Amino acid sequence: MSAVEFGIDRVLADASLRRPLAGRRLALLAHPASVTRDLTHALDALSALPDLNITAAFGPQHGLRGDKQDNMVETSDFIDPTHGIPVFSLYGEVRRPTTAMMDHFDVLLVDLQDLGCRIYTFITTLRYVLEEAARHGKAVWVLDRPNPAGRPVEGTLLRAGWESFVGAGPMPMRHGLTMGEMARWFIATLGLDVECEVVTMHGWQPELAPGFGWPLGARSWINPSPNAPNLSMARAYAGTVMLEGTTLSEGRGTTRPLELFGAPDIEARALVAEMRNIAPEWLGGCVLRECWFEPTFHKHAGKLCAGVQIHVDDPSHYEHARFRPWRLQALAFKALRRMRPDYPLWRDFPYEYEHDRLAIDLINGGPLLRQWVDDPGSHPGDLDTPATADETAWCDTRRPFLLYP
Repeated sequence: MSAVEFGIDRVLADASLRRPLAGRRLALLAHPASVTRDLTHALDALSALPDLNITAAFGPQHGLRGDKQDNMVETSDFIDPTHGIPVFSLYGEVRRPTTAMMDHFDVLLVDLQDLGCRIYTFITTLRYVLEEAARHGKAVWVLDRPNPAGRPVEGTLLRAGWESFVGAGPMPMRHGLTMGEMARWFIATLGLDVECEVVTMHGWQPELAPGFGWPLGARSWINPSPNAPNLSMARAYAGTVMLEGTTLSEGRGTTRPLELFGAPDIEARALVAEMRNIAPEWLGGCVLRECWFEPTFHKHAGKLCAGVQIHVDDPSHYEHARFRPWRLQALAFKALRRMRPDYPLWRDFPYEYEHDRLAIDLINGGPLLRQWVDDPGSHPGDLDTPATADETAWCDTRRPFLLYP
């Protein structure tokens, strides 16, 4: 995978590719991982080209600079001190660009590194900017990047009426698309009349080991959000993100966030044993290790937690096609519920601008998973059967929008 070229690198290297942008005012939607092959930030690299006119920039959740460490912390607008252009926050007073913001550009360049998970809010931001571009007659160019979780699909489809900032449409938790492919799906699904170009990658092979989506050893990993520190997190995230809707720590406030889970009052060894008892086939492709951790902030800050770390970094143990993080994490909840029927598992708090619905249901795009966990009479098949049907349907749905063999 050493020869892989990201969309941003192709735009920078090929003057003919960017010729349609000449004479047009350009804005860039980006974050800290929006870097070139030599780790120059896209805003600096694009601004240095004499044939392009960058007039504004946008930042998604956590901001253009990625300076908001904790989750659900808003970012303000500011003037970029180097380039003197306005930088608008799409995770502050607004989540959609306003008419005043749209007036600053003719073409929006989207260069966001995604994690391949429905709840990761950059794809919701992509939907919103596509909708506003259609409404205001603007163009969108997506400079494509890898889906580091690769092509596997997992989870139930978001149900109608459960759309939210963490649920941009009827897709499963692990969707297996790149941002460019996702843009194509949004445009078709929403019936958008918008000028949209996808600058594809060259050489991306999502089934190639050991990265299976990420060009491991060929490109540096830059955190796309502060708690996305490595490829292991990206692989586990479609399961561990559900911890945000629970009282269990997802490891925020540690150096391995969203790769582990735990709490001061659980027994990790007994929990893993019960998981193996219920559905051992859901634990394939990874290694579970009992661990102890003390978060410095967020849930259980300053308290010693017993927990489990999900290891997906050893090529001798990690099996890309067998690893199913959504089922694994659901199984952990089920095991805890069986062991401790009265455990206060679900966290009731305002979550991503929603106040009336439980976070765990918003995360899953419906109540099915929570109901399965809480029902003492439910079996693994009661979750696996609808999930498998949805996964099969999604693979058919996404096929026309795939850009890479």
